[in-house]
Amino acid sequence: MSDERMSLLRRRIRDVPDFPRKGILFKDITPLLADVGAFRTCIELMEEKLGGDPVNAVIGIESRGFMFGAALADKLGVGFIPVRKPGKLPAATYRAEYDLEYGSDAVEIHQDALSPGDRVVVVDDLIATGGTAKATGELVRKCGAEVAAFVFVVNLVNLGGTDKLGSARVITILDY
Repeated sequence: MSDERMSLLRRRIRDVPDFPRKGILFKDITPLLADVGAFRTCIELMEEKLGGDPVNAVIGIESRGFMFGAALADKLGVGFIPVRKPGKLPAATYRAEYDLEYGSDAVEIHQDALSPGDRVVVVDDLIATGGTAKATGELVRKCGAEVAAFVFVVNLVNLGGTDKLGSARVITILDY
């Protein structure tokens, strides 16, 4: 992988101190999204790292995972499936809950979004503690499908989120 390509992406991730609260160093991807060359490079790297592994669909986790996931789905020539916060999908859903620092949250997928035996790629912009990604993997399994890989633009290594994803393949573009 070209150091030049990785350097381009790193230059497009902005650090925002004390957001959303004091003590957090937020990794802002909006400069990457605004730079068409950097965004294309990111999607190309995702495709390359997947290495031609055949998949039936790409799942994007609400909300920033939608942008990367939809672009990757187009690049791979497969459909895109959104995983959303509760109450946002109009048809029958499966639901998976996960723990937050204080409380819990949940994500949902349409029950008919996947078929048994489908292999999917789950995409999000960032993995921190891994709760949302782990819950999304549970939704995929409830549909009878399999996670071929989890793909993240940014991995906050010290928070250990990738360790929660079991034996599934995990691809990260930038590790911090």
